[in-house]
This record gives sequence, structure tokens and C-alpha cells, in this order.
Amino acid sequence: MLINAVPVLPAADIADTLAFYRQKLGFHVRHQEEEYGIIVRDTVEVHFWRCGDRRIAENSSCRITVQGIEALFDHASKHGIVHPNAPLEAKPYGVREFAITDVNGNLIWFVERIAATSV
Repeated sequence: MLINAVPVLPAADIADTLAFYRQKLGFHVRHQEEEYGIIVRDTVEVHFWRCGDRRIAENSSCRITVQGIEALFDHASKHGIVHPNAPLEAKPYGVREFAITDVNGNLIWFVERIAATSV
């Protein structure tokens, strides 16, 4: 039985990355060292490994399923972190989603499932 998946994303600077997620998105730091960091919010956990090549982060992404996507989108918008090409919108595959780009260039999608008839 599978229980959970945890994204492990590249980060140029672990301290700066964890501060970004704490200050901009309300995550809490579970673990921090120079080479590795872990953040959590509610039931979501994201790990980061130190990577000196920004191109790797700029080609990395993950999707986080949420409830209450409009409030999260408003919060992210106020902090100016919503990706310009990924505003909140309904998709034909039954979700509403938007994306942010973090301080490393990682693309983080926030997704809320909706009824197929609502799209």
C-alpha cells in the first residue's frame, strides 16, 4: 500500500529557500542543515537538497493538492510570487490550479480537485 510521496527539490541555498517558504507561504521548518532542508505545512512535506546548478531547479517542479485554493492564491498574489503564465484557472481535467516560482526557479503547482461538471 502506497501512503505518500514527498518531493525533493534542488535549492541553491537551503537557508534562503526555507525562509522563502516560511515567509511567503506559511510553511514551518522541520529540519535545516547546509546541504538539506525540510518544510511542512498541514500534511504536506517538501524536501530540498543543495544544488549549485540553477538550471536544474529551473527545470524542476511539483504539484501540491490543496483545499481552499482561492485563499492560497490570494495570499500568493499579495506576496507577488504567482508565476505570470500560471494564474488560477479551471482545467478540463477536473482541477483548479495555479503555480509559483520559488527563489531557486522551481515551479510549484497548487491544485484543487473540483467536480467535472464545475469545469
